[in-house]
Amino acid sequence: MKQGKCLLKFFIISLGLASFCSPVSLAQIIHQRDPAIAEMVQEVSEKNIESIIRRLASFHTRHSLSDTMNDKRGIGAARRWIKAELERYVKDSGGRLRVEFDRFVVEPDKRRIPYRIAMANVLATLPGADLGDKRVFIVSGHYDSRASDPLDSTSYAPGANDDASGTAVSMELARAMSKRQFPATIIFAAVAGEEQGLYGSAHLAQRAKQENWNVVAMITNDIVGNTRSSGTNLLDNTHVRVFSEGVPAAETERMAQLRPSIGSENDGPSRQFARYIKEIGERYVDQMNVTLIYRRDRFLRGGDHTPFNRLGFTAVRITEMNEDFTRQHQNVRVENGISYGDVPEHVDFAYVAQVARVNLAAFANLALAPAAPDSVGIVTKELANETQLRWKTPSGRAPAGYHVLMRETTSPIWMKKFAVGNVTQTTLPYSKDNYFFAVQSVDAAGRESLPVFPLPAQ
Repeated sequence: MKQGKCLLKFFIISLGLASFCSPVSLAQIIHQRDPAIAEMVQEVSEKNIESIIRRLASFHTRHSLSDTMNDKRGIGAARRWIKAELERYVKDSGGRLRVEFDRFVVEPDKRRIPYRIAMANVLATLPGADLGDKRVFIVSGHYDSRASDPLDSTSYAPGANDDASGTAVSMELARAMSKRQFPATIIFAAVAGEEQGLYGSAHLAQRAKQENWNVVAMITNDIVGNTRSSGTNLLDNTHVRVFSEGVPAAETERMAQLRPSIGSENDGPSRQFARYIKEIGERYVDQMNVTLIYRRDRFLRGGDHTPFNRLGFTAVRITEMNEDFTRQHQNVRVENGISYGDVPEHVDFAYVAQVARVNLAAFANLALAPAAPDSVGIVTKELANETQLRWKTPSGRAPAGYHVLMRETTSPIWMKKFAVGNVTQTTLPYSKDNYFFAVQSVDAAGRESLPVFPLPAQ
């Protein structure tokens, strides 16, 4: 079979694996769910997630400036409990899971940090089984909470949805995934100081930069437990949003110059990751629709993925579809007949479990897949109505083959996927002027790397 002549239309279902080759794009790739990933997805426990959320809410407040010495109240008690709970998973990991406090100090900022304060992230690291695979994946939620006043460190602030829900996702993934081995390293993080200015994630991102971690992808789960919106009173437990930046915050000068001519404003690494989460999450999690939001975050707001984006890492935010603002950053009270406050009774634990399953599917598929292809280029040396792509084999475990993805320039998601075999170049009978393309590595089990958008090459 000649390279680039077997054009396979992208289509996902969960029953079997079949492919058919044709000179035109009429055939289909039918992706089978990897049994190992499917088993992990099913192991995500709604009961465990509810238990974690209720326990975190029981500390009265987890405000960053709250008590650190009390054993039952305040952020100190909360982070010690998180660490102890994660340490319970070490045995089932065969001793491989490493749990630690990631300590740092924050100086006064004349805003939400009135005095010098020590903070700590809680990290559970599952080292990669392949010593030659230096890839790192990070999933996080923030465990601090707040009431109406961002400086109020004593009022009741249970923070059940914001963000015990995201912390529970990270911890449940640590429990389910640490029983297995992955070639790459996975870090399950509960970060501090988000409500005061993203301090925990900023510290972790800076540490990753300074220590040269090869962070391939990062997800923060923040506010992922509510299914009823305020105001419009919509009820939706089948959709979740993924926010992603288009133009990278750390865009190089060369990319800024190229972008207007190649139209890459919707194809930065974080946006490719968001598309990947949608594809893989929906492949493995029934009745869960991943909605892509083409902006870094909500209006005038930010999350723990932002410091990673600023330092050039691929990172996205996962958030519930419709937020209830009577539950966010509110003192617990009843006012004018309306109940306010972020209490566990308003969290949909089954929905949080579904969000966790989407996270797990995407990260497991990605961590088990080979690394993405290197130096992906689209040949521009001559005018043609064909598209010639070329790339280099990534370092580490060799892929079994490659997929070329294609979409119309107005499409938010990839529309076709071509299996081109174990080659490093291919030519497709589609004009590079009319479509966007990307290339991804794939292993023998069909597990795919992130897609890489090609740059002009001679």
